[in-house]
Amino acid sequence: MMDASKYSVGYYNAPGRNCKWVEKDHIENPPLWCSVDLRDGNQSLVIPMSLEEKLEFYNLLLKVGFKEIEVGFPAASETEYEFLRTLIERNMIPDDVTVQVLTQCREHIIRKTFEACKGAPSAIIHFYNSTSVAQREQVFRKSKEEIKKIAVDGAKLVKQLSEEYEGNFRFEYSPESFTGTEPEYALEVCNAVLDVLQPGPDNNVIINLPVTVEMSLPHIYASQVEYMCENLKYREYVTVSLHPHNDRGTGVADTELALLAGADRVEGTLFGNGERTGNVDIITLAMNMYSHGVDPKLDFSDMPTIAETYEKCTRMHVYERSPYAGALVFAAFSGSHQDAIAKGMHWREENKLHRWTVPYIPIDPEDISRTYDADVIRVNSQSGKGGIGYLLEQSYGYILPAKMREDLSYRCKDISDHEHRELKVSDVLNIFKNSYFDCENPIAITDMHFTKRNSLVETSITFNRKGVTACVKATGNGSLDAISNALHDYTGDSYKLTVYTEHSMQSQGSDSIAAAYIGIETDKGVFWGAGTDTDIIKASAEALLSAYNNKIRED
Repeated sequence: MMDASKYSVGYYNAPGRNCKWVEKDHIENPPLWCSVDLRDGNQSLVIPMSLEEKLEFYNLLLKVGFKEIEVGFPAASETEYEFLRTLIERNMIPDDVTVQVLTQCREHIIRKTFEACKGAPSAIIHFYNSTSVAQREQVFRKSKEEIKKIAVDGAKLVKQLSEEYEGNFRFEYSPESFTGTEPEYALEVCNAVLDVLQPGPDNNVIINLPVTVEMSLPHIYASQVEYMCENLKYREYVTVSLHPHNDRGTGVADTELALLAGADRVEGTLFGNGERTGNVDIITLAMNMYSHGVDPKLDFSDMPTIAETYEKCTRMHVYERSPYAGALVFAAFSGSHQDAIAKGMHWREENKLHRWTVPYIPIDPEDISRTYDADVIRVNSQSGKGGIGYLLEQSYGYILPAKMREDLSYRCKDISDHEHRELKVSDVLNIFKNSYFDCENPIAITDMHFTKRNSLVETSITFNRKGVTACVKATGNGSLDAISNALHDYTGDSYKLTVYTEHSMQSQGSDSIAAAYIGIETDKGVFWGAGTDTDIIKASAEALLSAYNNKIRED
């Protein structure tokens, strides 16, 4: 039996009212982005990335557009150290990119970190110590003053070594476990660090406020961040950074609200990979901004390749329902959803809209290299006529009449249901052709001639059934009517031609293909046929004969 009484609130509200962020309805400008995939992301893997894999992932991050990349904890292992040295010695750090390295506030670790950074064109020295009540009491067993002294001593040492080592260094400080720290005390420690580092016009300092463990609802974190933003010293020269984890599953919400609260920068990972439930997902954050018309300044236009590289290097899997990047996030199996999407796409085309308003699809899948046929309209036993018809139109140019789409959808759903599988768009095409394009069995037309007399059309048609031919002459008020009357006379059968539509499948040229669709009605229902030809009359004849042959097979 679960016992909730063992748990209580473990976070601390910021003093006063810190809720100006509530008045904002969206993020107007993107934050500075820092990828920590090669540190937090890598240390969370069952099998950490090799040097070659880290280099491949690093190049992916550059391609996406990250200007700050945390490349590791070089004092923690030889692999981490070697990776940083490889980047520096092979001149793999572009002029506009800054590498970031992590270090605890411990002298020998800080010194080795600077040694690893020797020769880097630009580096952020990210030093930290834990400040939370639980860590102070249980892990370090130190007072507030003693914990603050660790941070201040760390700041003094990184400042000293930055002057001793050749290079372009910036500083970042994190009060680790910020969410479990009293905000007033976190502010006191951060300001003490800033007093040592002396931020100024040529010395921007990053104060990072990590959600090391999620403890509260997102609005609490936003209020804590707003309190820090408004009370930090040297604020004009301080970049307030966020580093959320996802223990409560609200890492994205934490970050978005904290950005509204005044934060300037976000540390996270692609696809949210990180310790425990992960770091905040930068792809979701950036694409959420994109969907509101804000350029995130990161390029996710080739999402399939990004996901493929991520899976290859990390051996992790991008969940099918992961926002924006998952294989099924744009997929609509529901018939009503498919119908709405298809109509929305037509509305967009008819009105030549630039703004995206299609129902159920928050962004245009093509923006991130996804396709409508493979990613949006998906066919299974739950699918409907609208989506199936849209697939045929977009992929192959067939524009079926509504009732024919409905008939085709039943055929597709029946096959999907019995075979327990999703149908590809090529499967839909095959079902369509096999169902409506057989114009030679059991009856075929082997010859056909027309003559126009006044307002009537006369035809002479040769029918073939099981090797026996017969020439039939008939008249009608048009070519199709004459063909239908000839078929009536040849078979002695009665039916009513209830639906006829046609269209060109190619917009220009003498070789344009015409498509025709016909429905004939008898006391047993409506039977459908389709035909294509460069000659619309021949296409119509094929469609009529296919519909009639379907009737015969039903009989």
